[in-house]
Amino acid sequence: MRSIEMIPIVILAFVCELVDSSLGMGYGTTLTPIMLTLGFEPIEIVPAVLCSEAITGILAGVFHHEFGNVDLRRGSHDLKIAMVLTGFSVVGVLLATIIAINVPSWVIKLYIGVLVLALGLVILLNKKNEYTFSWKRIAGLGWLAAFNKGISGGGYGPVVTSGQVLSGVRGRKAVGITSLAEGITSIVGFGIYMYSGVSLNSSLLLSLILGAVISVPISAFIVSRIPAGKLTYIIGGISTALGGYTLVRLFF
Repeated sequence: MRSIEMIPIVILAFVCELVDSSLGMGYGTTLTPIMLTLGFEPIEIVPAVLCSEAITGILAGVFHHEFGNVDLRRGSHDLKIAMVLTGFSVVGVLLATIIAINVPSWVIKLYIGVLVLALGLVILLNKKNEYTFSWKRIAGLGWLAAFNKGISGGGYGPVVTSGQVLSGVRGRKAVGITSLAEGITSIVGFGIYMYSGVSLNSSLLLSLILGAVISVPISAFIVSRIPAGKLTYIIGGISTALGGYTLVRLFF
């Protein structure tokens, strides 16, 4: 890939990561289908997305902590949630790589679309409710989201961020926790692909990392300025839109 051809990819990664680090969702879910339309193969896209998000996810977690959006100090409640999500996510990623080989891609897309759409609608329809915290729901979210991530490179953030809101975690904290958990989970997913002998498209990978990393501190600052109540509405709306978009692409 020539340098001039990398510029649109850098811009695309910047925009997608700006949304992802601001709302805890949208990077892989949006980026993967767009990259497919640009002519890249799934085997090129998914490892590159996972690698770039491994870097930006952890970096975003650090910036969200610094801006006060989330408390990731040792022993904090937020860090415990992130570690539980990560632990169950590792199991989900491992299982996803096995199932992905044997299940048609349309089945996976249908599953992700319905799940994300449902989570978004539940948040919007129950936006005035206060949700009690549940470790069981947090653990289940980690497994489901990583399953999505390992198969398609996306679908992690919408499930974990919106699911945390439904599990009693405030919107701003949910975004920061998701960023860190997704970063660590992406490391595992990327490692599995590398172990399987997949060759990396180095130009694509570099473009994604460059664009995404630049956007991270900007995103964390934006989240620190959005009122918590409005952020919950936004998370519900974006989840609904991404789920609907996935289903529309699948059937039309």
